[in-house]
Amino acid sequence: MREDWQWSMHLEGRDGRRYPGAPAVELLQTSVPTGLAELAAGKRRLPRGAGGADPSHSCPSGAAGQSSWAPAGQEFASFLTKGRSHSSLPQMSSSRSKDSCFTENTPLLRNSLQEKGSRCIPVYHPDFITAEESWEDSSADWERRYLLSREVSGLSASASSEKGDLLDSPHIRLRLSKLRRCVQWLKVTGLFAFVVLCSILFSLYPDQGKLWQLLALSPLENYSVNLSSHVDSTLLQVDLAGALVASGPSRPGREEHIVVELTQADALGSRWRRPQQVTHNWTVYLNPRRSEHSVMSRTFEVLTRETVSISIRASLQQTQAVPLLMAHQYLRGSVEAQVTIATAILAGVYALIIFEIVHRTLAAMLGSLAALAALAVIGDRPSLTHVVEWIDFETLALLFGMMILVAIFSETGFFDYCAVKAYRLSRGRVWAMIIMLCLIAAVLSAFLDNVTTMLLFTPVTIRLCEVLNLDPRQVLIAEVIFTNIGGAATAIGDPPNVIIVSNQELRKMGLDFAGFTAHMFIGICLVLLVCFPLLRLLYWNRKLYNKEPSEIVELKHEIHVWRLTAQRISPASREETAVRRLLLGKVLALEHLLARRLHTFHRQISQEDKNWETNIQELQKKHRISDGILLAKCLTVLGFAIFMFFLNSFVPDIHLDLGWIAILGAIWLLILADIHDFEIILHRVEWATLLFFAALFVLMEIPVLLNLSHDPEVGLPALPLMYALAFGACLGGNGTLIGASANVVCAGIAEQHGYGFSFMEFFRLGFPMMVVSCTVGMCYLLVAHVVVGWN
Repeated sequence: MREDWQWSMHLEGRDGRRYPGAPAVELLQTSVPTGLAELAAGKRRLPRGAGGADPSHSCPSGAAGQSSWAPAGQEFASFLTKGRSHSSLPQMSSSRSKDSCFTENTPLLRNSLQEKGSRCIPVYHPDFITAEESWEDSSADWERRYLLSREVSGLSASASSEKGDLLDSPHIRLRLSKLRRCVQWLKVTGLFAFVVLCSILFSLYPDQGKLWQLLALSPLENYSVNLSSHVDSTLLQVDLAGALVASGPSRPGREEHIVVELTQADALGSRWRRPQQVTHNWTVYLNPRRSEHSVMSRTFEVLTRETVSISIRASLQQTQAVPLLMAHQYLRGSVEAQVTIATAILAGVYALIIFEIVHRTLAAMLGSLAALAALAVIGDRPSLTHVVEWIDFETLALLFGMMILVAIFSETGFFDYCAVKAYRLSRGRVWAMIIMLCLIAAVLSAFLDNVTTMLLFTPVTIRLCEVLNLDPRQVLIAEVIFTNIGGAATAIGDPPNVIIVSNQELRKMGLDFAGFTAHMFIGICLVLLVCFPLLRLLYWNRKLYNKEPSEIVELKHEIHVWRLTAQRISPASREETAVRRLLLGKVLALEHLLARRLHTFHRQISQEDKNWETNIQELQKKHRISDGILLAKCLTVLGFAIFMFFLNSFVPDIHLDLGWIAILGAIWLLILADIHDFEIILHRVEWATLLFFAALFVLMEIPVLLNLSHDPEVGLPALPLMYALAFGACLGGNGTLIGASANVVCAGIAEQHGYGFSFMEFFRLGFPMMVVSCTVGMCYLLVAHVVVGWN
């Protein structure tokens, strides 16, 4: 045993005054084992009188902050085994104390304000020097003292804080700022150059237009025409318009149809062998209702530059002539080139959206511009009127009307009431409340917009989680997943369903609101039955509770500090080895104490919340129905609109499409609610979403599934493909954070409240749920359409 100095630093002026808030390290004369001083000082011996102070100068009793003390002559082993000191650890563990005055101490010393023989070493800092004072010490002396103080505080500093200090340096910040400006400049320059290039390409090629020829087809006559090939043409597109149907014959051999034959010379002909004639047949079926009008197209590959012959004959049950319009157009790009261009454009749009380079609406507009430029280059530039016809205005009208209804509906406080009601029914039980919240979100999103549901449901969910001491991130991820699942149950719950059920061609095939909703509702109920147990399984070992008691937090931190201190001791001598062993024993004892307290804590939180009645009273005061009369009006109009959606499927005399019903319902509610400040309601309409879908309609005007159902070689019915598309598009949005708009909105609101979650946090839960839910939906469709034959 030997005498050594334990120390602390106080920031003082040259006049000896001590400044408030200045960190201090006190030098204490105690009896400690050999090697302990090296441990406390980071293996540096503190020279007496450092900083120009007298070692005999005693610290005043009014030193800022509190200090940790070890009584003189106390054995270090007994000090370690006497238990934990609660007062010194918080000071030592954080380098950013909330108090204006604090003292940094080593973790090996206990509090004893009455201990004698303490010594103070003043350390000067330029921020505490008055104007009359001057510095006599050199910069090297100051640097030595600064490094000395850093070694003391380094006992509680971690590698992450050092990394943060490095990133906070002015040079690093300057370089990062320059890098961000460079990336921003490259992004703007690249996108602007791309837009200019597409604009130039679109303006160089004129709108060719289509010259329609009127044909009167009868069983007694055929129509034929010879077309001269173009030099740079590789494809020939033939368009037919009239009373046509896209689906195949329900009774083969008895359907009225026309056959288009295209004949051209084979490209393999040579001077010794005469070219062979190649014939392509295209069969189109006629609609028994002659008043219906539809347009169908077929593209044929041009093999040679020779003349191409087109012949059209009709197979009719009557001799009466059938009017038909025909047009043809040569295209410069091959099928492979068009597929490559379309793939590149689609991949670019996805990249812009996934990496959030630009807003998703602007990304869709850029993709539409690129698609129009590509069509102009290959010789199929559409007119402005034709482009506008591609937009499905019924879908946009349905979305717009529902947005108006939900904007007024949100003023009633109904969403807050539902969340508090879920907490009341669960009686404070965590998993019961989570399941009820997810179920309520799924039901609401089946009849309202997913984005709006999460926009209004997220804040009150966060409040409930704070009351129950839960981690809101885990609950919100589960909630938004079931919102996407519930939105797939009806035709108006999710935008993909709205697009499908609003398609006029599909409605001619027999797809209506009631049939689509009934088909999807059964499948989604099966998905929910599987996903609720899966959610519990995925959360089995996941930490749902956000905060732990302060005593457990302090105990964990104390274990970390003792372990870190033990790791810094190099067992170079017997005394240091003994100290290291004692510290590790201390760590082991504290870990056993932590395990017991954690067990008690988890047993308490697994039981019913004892304060749920008090919490529910406070929540009901803050989150309640704000306008009962307006709520009654909203429920009446919304219920009537949904009733009309179903009635439209059974009563053909009601000539109102889904878009008109939604618009009329919005107008009714605007009148009943007596809205004077109409601009507030319009501000809540998601105009960016409407424009996004309008741009997508232009970008995606090549309906893949409809073309597959029209292809006689594939022979797939259209309706099962549409149901599969609805399940995949709605349930697939749960796979990633950017898979659905509701995911992005929920993440943004949660981040504003301080509970943001990352891409991978969502992926770890959302992707397994997506795989399982899509698998259940696939099995349901196989049974419904293959086994049962529900087509």
